[in-house]
This record gives sequence, C-alpha cells and structure tokens, in this order.
Amino acid sequence: MMKKTLMTALGTAAVGAMAASGAFAQEVTLRLHQFLPAQANVPALVLDVWADQVEEASDGRIAIERYPSMQLGGSPPELMDQAIDGVADIVWTVVGYTPGRFPSTEVFELPFMVADARAASCAYWTMYEESMQEEFSAVHLLGTWVHGPGLFHTADPVETPEDLEGMQIRGGSRLVNQLLELTGATPVGMPVPAVTEGLSRGVIDGTTIPWEVTAALRVAELVENHTEFEGNALYNLTFVLAMNKDAYEAMPEDLQQIIDDNSGLEFSIFAGGTQADADGPARDIAVDLGNNIITIDEATAEAEWMPVVQPIYENWIADMAENDMDGQALIDRARELMNGECAQ
Repeated sequence: MMKKTLMTALGTAAVGAMAASGAFAQEVTLRLHQFLPAQANVPALVLDVWADQVEEASDGRIAIERYPSMQLGGSPPELMDQAIDGVADIVWTVVGYTPGRFPSTEVFELPFMVADARAASCAYWTMYEESMQEEFSAVHLLGTWVHGPGLFHTADPVETPEDLEGMQIRGGSRLVNQLLELTGATPVGMPVPAVTEGLSRGVIDGTTIPWEVTAALRVAELVENHTEFEGNALYNLTFVLAMNKDAYEAMPEDLQQIIDDNSGLEFSIFAGGTQADADGPARDIAVDLGNNIITIDEATAEAEWMPVVQPIYENWIADMAENDMDGQALIDRARELMNGECAQ
C-alpha cells in the first residue's frame, strides 16, 4: 500500500512538472498563411487578434504559427488550394484571386453595391450559411468579410469614367476588371503585394484598392491622385479565412469548439469593420502629403458612373444563370440583409 501510494504521488508530481514545463500544454499547431507583410493592417489588427484569442481560450493547447508574405511558398492565387491540400492549415485570401470558383460571393463585389463593410460582412456570413456552403465545401470556413470602400489611386486625376481611358490600372477581381474595361482602361492582373513595384516602375498608371492597404504599399508616395465615392462604394472585394477540413476534424471536439466560438458571424463583422476603420489613418497619410483627393458625390455617381457599369449587373445575372443560380435573388437578399438585420 505504501509503495502504491508513493508511486501515485511520484506520478502526480511528474504530471504536474510536465504541465508546468509546457510538455502537455500544446496539442495542436496550426500554420496560418497569407500574402501581406506581418505589420500590415489585416495581419496585425485582424488575423493576429483572432489567433491570439484562440490560443488564449485554449490555454495554450492550440498554437497558431503565422506565416506572412507567402513564406510557405506559392503565390496569392494558390492560397485556397493550399488550405484544401493541407500545405497550410489556415489561409486568409481574396476570393477574387480565383475568379469564377466561388461565384455567389461576387454579389458583394458588384459596383455601388455596398455602403458599409460591417453590414456587408454580416450579410456575407449570413448568406454563406444560407446558400454558399456547397461552394466552400472543400474547406472549413472561419470568416467572411469585405473591405471598406474601394477607390482609384492614379498618376493622373480621375473625375469621370472617360478620364480612365487608356490607363493601365491594376484590378483586384473579375468584376473590377470588367468595370475598368467599360471605362476604356486596361485592367492589369496583379496581386496586392506587387502594386508598389508596379507603380514605382510605371508598369501601371494606378490601382484599385481600399485606403487601408495603401499605407503598407506606400501608394500615397507613388501617386498623387485618389478618387473616392460618397455613399455606396465603387467596388468591394470579398475575403475568407478558411481552414483545412482534415486539420479541423482531427482536433478534439473541445478545441474545435474554441475555433468555432471565435469564428463565424461576429468575427466576420469584426474583421470587415476593423479593416474599414483602418481606412482613415491611411487616408490621412495622403492628406498630409498634399495629394489630390477627388470625391464623387452620390448624384454624380448615379448620373455619370452607374450607366457605365450597369452592364456588369446584367452580365453577372446571366453568368449566375449559367451556374444554375438566381443572380437577382442574390442581389435582393444581400440588399435586404444590409438594409435590415445587418444594418449597423
């Protein structure tokens, strides 16, 4: 009996020592891969916050390694396949990097569709749960969101659609490229990290990105003109935070619950809102540099810009029909949610 008691005590002491040393602390290590530098707004203000919260909630049983700037290899358009194939356990990516692959998400990328990033991100997650799960069935989706208002950053001023004619402009998605073509500009396919070099070398005359990412890319130092729109944004891009299904399913149920508790609707709204909130400080950089900021009011956008981009809506609805989807119904549902239960 004494021997048994001694062995139990020694065993308990050993387990306590191992726990104190962290030997049992970490059960799961997840690699999070994305395309921006670690100090950029989305990694620093959204992804790191999410990862830190998951680690803390798990008491260290989940460790999330962060790999910025495509450090695990490949190019930004490959990120979704990296999540599917297990090259990375979690990826943050622009859905439009794989055009046509997740067609219904484009409803939030239509011109002048989105007025508020939080409302749109809420509607995006709601519609994912309602009707987009089949499109994303190859991954375990953690978050869906959009950035703040998209705008033009150009070497020469842009006040009317005709001002874009002949320019080489970096476009961030299939629908943005269509918009550029309709104005007479030439869209240039280019991942966000390449924008700085493209502008500095004169490969492009401008780019379409939201304010918040311009700081990391030094855009305000490379072009002097910025064209923004009041009311609904000229365009938005859609993002996802996606997890490898096998990595998720291999986790103990209590750790899966921690991932789920920190993901979904509230996280999506947080992510979209945080990204949009970062627009202001980045815009201030352009103001401080004395750059030319052109603001198109809603009436002018309706009179001069909407007629140019209207074919995008018609073509998109036709494209959705080819995929056996009701594009107009998706538009109506997105607007209903953004103006109703998701209104901020």
